[in-house]
Amino acid sequence: MKIRIKGNSVRFRLTQTEVKTICEKDRVTEKTQFNEAQFIYGVKASNDYDSLHASFFDHGIMLFVPKDALSDWYTNDRVGFYHTQILNNGQKLELTLEKDFVCLDNRTEDESDNYPNPRGQENIDSKVFNPE
Repeated sequence: MKIRIKGNSVRFRLTQTEVKTICEKDRVTEKTQFNEAQFIYGVKASNDYDSLHASFFDHGIMLFVPKDALSDWYTNDRVGFYHTQILNNGQKLELTLEKDFVCLDNRTEDESDNYPNPRGQENIDSKVFNPE
């Protein structure tokens, strides 16, 4: 699982195995260890919310997803879920939960469990040689 935080925006990306886990077991979590503590982040299926909802707790972030929205996410083509959460102070928190695709450029990280990129190399090559 990858998490990207920028300002009031939080984006979670899940591998194929993690998407299957959240669909079947209702939760997937990850942690990053520091000397003083660990940072925990995760995604949890919930019947308490109609759309994405994030909560910050002692050592991390939990993103809640409506349980019924996850029923067939593992087997369908839906890329992700998107929502703007209005905070108690009136500010907006942009939330994204997406399937993680293989990057089109060369990366050193392991992407063996990522989804095939719909804009894969074969699609790029055909546009280069056959521009529309």
